[in-house]
Amino acid sequence: FPLPTEQSYLPSETPDGLTRYRAEELSLLRGNGEGERQQGNRIYDYDVYNDLGNPDSNPDLARPVLGGKEHPYPRRVRAGRPRTESDPLSETGSSNFYVPRDEEFSQVKQSAFSASTTSAVLRAVVPAAETIFIDRNLGFPHLTAVDSMYDQGINLPPRTADSPWTDIVPRLVRTVVDSADDILQFVVPDSMKRDRFFWLKDEQFGRQTLAGVNPCSIELVKEWPLMSKLDPEIYGPPESAITTNIVEQQIRGFMTLDEAMKQKKLFMLDYHDLLLPFVGLVRQLEGTTLYGSRALFFLTPVGTLKPVAIELVRPPSKEDGKPQWKQVFTPANCSATEEWLWKLAKAHVLAHDSGYHELVSHFLRTHACLEPYIIATNRQLSAMHPIHRLLHPHFRYTMEINSLARQALINADGIIELAFSPLKYSMQLGSAVYDQRWRFDYEALPKDLIRRGMAVEDPSAPHGLKLTIEDYPYASDGLILWDGLHQWVADYVSHYYPDPSLITSDAELQSWWTEIRTVGHGDKKDEPWWPSLATPSDLIEIVTTIAWTASAQHAAVNFGQYAYGGYFPNRPSIARTNMPTEDPTDEAWKQFIDTPEKALLEMFPSQFQAVVVMAILDVLSNHSVDEEYIGQVMEPAWGDDAVIRAAFERFNGRMKALEVVIDGRNANEKLRNRNGAGVLPYELLKPFSEPGVTGKGVPYSTSI
Repeated sequence: FPLPTEQSYLPSETPDGLTRYRAEELSLLRGNGEGERQQGNRIYDYDVYNDLGNPDSNPDLARPVLGGKEHPYPRRVRAGRPRTESDPLSETGSSNFYVPRDEEFSQVKQSAFSASTTSAVLRAVVPAAETIFIDRNLGFPHLTAVDSMYDQGINLPPRTADSPWTDIVPRLVRTVVDSADDILQFVVPDSMKRDRFFWLKDEQFGRQTLAGVNPCSIELVKEWPLMSKLDPEIYGPPESAITTNIVEQQIRGFMTLDEAMKQKKLFMLDYHDLLLPFVGLVRQLEGTTLYGSRALFFLTPVGTLKPVAIELVRPPSKEDGKPQWKQVFTPANCSATEEWLWKLAKAHVLAHDSGYHELVSHFLRTHACLEPYIIATNRQLSAMHPIHRLLHPHFRYTMEINSLARQALINADGIIELAFSPLKYSMQLGSAVYDQRWRFDYEALPKDLIRRGMAVEDPSAPHGLKLTIEDYPYASDGLILWDGLHQWVADYVSHYYPDPSLITSDAELQSWWTEIRTVGHGDKKDEPWWPSLATPSDLIEIVTTIAWTASAQHAAVNFGQYAYGGYFPNRPSIARTNMPTEDPTDEAWKQFIDTPEKALLEMFPSQFQAVVVMAILDVLSNHSVDEEYIGQVMEPAWGDDAVIRAAFERFNGRMKALEVVIDGRNANEKLRNRNGAGVLPYELLKPFSEPGVTGKGVPYSTSI
C-alpha cells in the first residue's frame, strides 16, 4: 500500500497515527520465510546462490551452492522455488526469477531497453551467435579477420521474423540496401579510434591499470623478494622467479631495485596466490588453460607505469607427476622470439585481469555485495525512515539486474562460463576472493587505496591522502567524488541524528546493521573489522561506503567496458593455450618460431567467444534514457525539508564542479595517463552523461 507521507521520521518520532502502519508495513515486507514467491509479491528475504546450476537437465551443469562455510558468498533474495530432483541443495531455475515488485524495471526502462535490454541480450546472444558460427572453438585465421568485424562486419543469416541480432544490439547491425541480409558490424571502440595499435603497446598495458576498466587491482610492491603464501608442499617452492637482476636489467638507467623499493616505484598486478589453486582444475577442461601470474611495473619519472616483467606459474601435478613450472618474461629490446613470448605472456595476464574484473571488481563487489544491503533496508528500515530515503536511489534496478545475471551471465553454461578462462569454476573463484579478500571497511575508497599502498594518510594533503602515483585518474577523480558524497551524507545524517544517543536508540537502524552483518553477509559475521554503529560518524562512513559502491565504484568498472574490451585483443576474456615454452615439443616450438601470430590467435578467444563478449560489453556500457545520475535530481522527500534541500543543492554544485575539474585534468599535458596522442581521456567518473555508450556518467545505482 502507498506510503501516506513524504515526511521522514525516526522510529521514536513517528506520529501516533502512523506507528501501526510503520510496523505493519515492515512485517509485510519481511514475510514469513515460507512458500514460493510469486510475481507481484513485495517480500524481501535471504537465500544462498543455489540456483546457478541445472543438474536435472544435465549432470555436467550441477554447480556448488555459493553461500556457506565451503563457498562463502553474499546472500541473494529468496524465491522459495522447488528443489531440483538430482540435488536437494539446489533450487530449480525458471524463466521468471523472483524480484520484489518495488525493484522491477520501470515502464520507461523496459521500453527503452526493449531492443537492447540486458534481459534480452543475456538470454539471446548465445543462441544468436550460434546462428553465425557452427564451431564454437574456431579461432580467427589472422589479425585482419579481427579488424574486419569493424571494417566490413560479419554477414548474418537471412532475415526472418525471429532474427535475433537486430533486437539484441541494434547499434551494431547494419542493413544492406537491396538485400535481405544484415551485417553485424562492431562499432570501433573509442580507444581504438584514437590509436588503432593501442592494444600492442606496453605503455597502454601500464596506463590501463590506473585509468582502464579495472583500476582497482594495481598495488604497491611492499616486500622483496616476492613470495607466495601458499603451502609449498602442495604448490611448490614459494620464491618468485622475478629476481633483482631481472628487474635491474629493465630499470637500468633509472635506479637500483633497493632505491625503487625505498622510493615506492614498483607496482604489481598479483593474481598468483588467487589463481594457482584453480590451475589444476581449470586445465582439466577443454579449450582453456590457467596460470598463477604476477605482472611487475616501474613508475617512471614522467608518472607512467613501465611493464618490467611477467611471471607465469604452474603448480606441481599429482596426476601426471610434473613438477612446478615457472618462467619470467620481459619486454625484449633486440630478440624477436622474446618479443613474441612477451606478447603471449601479456595476453595471459590480460585474460586473468579481465576475468578478475568481471567476476570480482564488477559482479562481486558492485552487484552481489549490494543485494544484502537492499534486502536489509527494505526489511528493517521503514520507507519513512530517513536512511531508507537516503539510500533508496542507490538501489534502483539492482536486484532485477542481479536476477538477470543469475539467469544468463553467471549461471552454468552462461556467458561467463563460455568465454572466460576459469569456465565452470568462475563463480567459485569469485567465492574464494570474497572469502580471502573482501572486507566492508575496505570498500571505502580511501581505505582501499591505503590497503593497496596506493596512498598514505597525510592531513596536509587534499582529502587527507597523498597518492603514491600522483597521476592515478581513478583515484584522483574518485577522491573528489568520494568527498562530495561523504559531505552530502554527513549533512543529511547530522540533520536527523544531532546526538549519538539517537543512533543507539534507533531500533530499526540497529536491526538493519545487525542483519547486514550477520545474515546478508553472514559468512563474514564473526570478522573483527566490521564497523560499529554507535555514533553519527559511524553511520556516515557506513552509508557513504554503500552509496559509493553502488554509484561511483560501479561506474568506474562498468561504463568503460566497451571502450577497452570492445576490441578484444586489448582485453581477451580467455587465454586458451599454454605458453610455447611450457613443456615444448620440437614440432610445437618450430611452429611458434615460424608463425608466432598463429600462436597468439590460437591463444585468443574463439570467434564465437569474442562476438558474444563484445556484444555483451556493448550493452553493459550503455546508459538508459531514464538513468538517474548522482547529485543531479533531488528526491521528492529531500526537497520537502529546507535543510536537506540546501545540502543537496551543495552536493549538486560539487558534482558540477567535478565535471570541470576532470575536463581540466584531461587537458593537462603533464598527466600522461589521461592526456596525449592516441590516449583516451579518463571520464568514467564524470557524474553526468547523455544516453548511450558514452564512457562517462555516474548513476546513483548499479542499474545495469
